[in-house]
Amino acid sequence: MKKIPSAVIPHLSIYYRTILESRKNFLSSEELSKLTYFSPSQIRKDLGYFGQFGIPSKGYDTAKLKRSIEKILGLDRKWDVVLVGVGNLGTALLSYKGFIKQGFYIRCAFDNDKRKIGKKINSIVIQNIKDLERTIRRQNIRIAIIALPKDAVQDIVRRLVSCGVKAILNFAPIRPYVNNKKAAILNIDLSIELERLAYFLKRNT
Repeated sequence: MKKIPSAVIPHLSIYYRTILESRKNFLSSEELSKLTYFSPSQIRKDLGYFGQFGIPSKGYDTAKLKRSIEKILGLDRKWDVVLVGVGNLGTALLSYKGFIKQGFYIRCAFDNDKRKIGKKINSIVIQNIKDLERTIRRQNIRIAIIALPKDAVQDIVRRLVSCGVKAILNFAPIRPYVNNKKAAILNIDLSIELERLAYFLKRNT
C-alpha cells in the first residue's frame, strides 16, 4: 500500500470544501491554486496519491472529484460519534450543526457531573459516564470526541478503546497513550495553536 504523507489528508479536506463552494463544472489545478493557496504542483501531487482525476485541457470534473474525495475521506457514509465531557467546550460541540453536514452525528454524550446527567442539549441526553462502555457497544460507535480535564483523559481513552472505539479526537491538553495499533488519536491543543499565532505575530510585528 502506498504511504500517504499525513499532511495530504487535511489538504484533501480543503480541496473538498473549495469544490463544494464552486459553481463550475471543471476546475484546473491553477484555479484550485488561487482558491486554496496551494501551488498547482502541490495539488496535482496530493491528488496523484489516489489516482488520476484531471482531464487534459479541461481540468478536474468537480462532481467526480467531489465524489472521489468523499470516498477517500469516508464522507460517503454516516458516522456515529460519542462525546465524553460536557463542559463549556463539550456543550459547544453538541450545539454545532456543521458536523451533520459532513456526515458526523453525535449520538450520545457522557459526563460524571450529577448536575448535568439527564439534561438534554440539542436533543442529546447527557448520560452517566459509568454507562460509557455499555452504550458504545450497544450502538456500535467507532468515533469519540474527548473534551475533559487532562487528569481524566488517559483512563477514558483506555475505556473507549476497550469497547471498540477506533478513532479519537482529543481536545484535552495532554497526549494520551493508545495501546492499540488499530486505534488512532488526534490531539488538538488549543493553547499550542494560540502559541503558534503569538509566535507568528511576534515575528511579523
